Amino acid sequence: MKKVDLFCSAGMSTSMLAKKMQEVADAHNIPVKVEAFSSGSIDNLVEQDTPDCILLGPQVRFIFDAVNEKYGSRIPVGVIDSADYGSLNGERVLKMAIALLKSGSTIPKKE
Repeated sequence: MKKVDLFCSAGMSTSMLAKKMQEVADAHNIPVKVEAFSSGSIDNLVEQDTPDCILLGPQVRFIFDAVNEKYGSRIPVGVIDSADYGSLNGERVLKMAIALLKSGSTIPKKE
């Protein structure tokens, strides 16, 4: 089972999106576990329970470069599209996570 971790300022808004993503994954028997956390916990989570993919909420896109530099060589990192995030489009964000997992490489952030 692949582990996809979402990070935002406090982990609250991404928790709703993570739930939607998990519902889509479960409905399609996709073996992933989606969880949401505060961006301040990235280092501890990577050390304790390394995710297979890191997705950053649009409001913390400014930490993309630092996170990618630190972990991007071994964990794909992406920034969630603002429209998908705002509409809680779990299916589209899950597809993005799966694409990252398959490619094994980071998606550059959009300016």
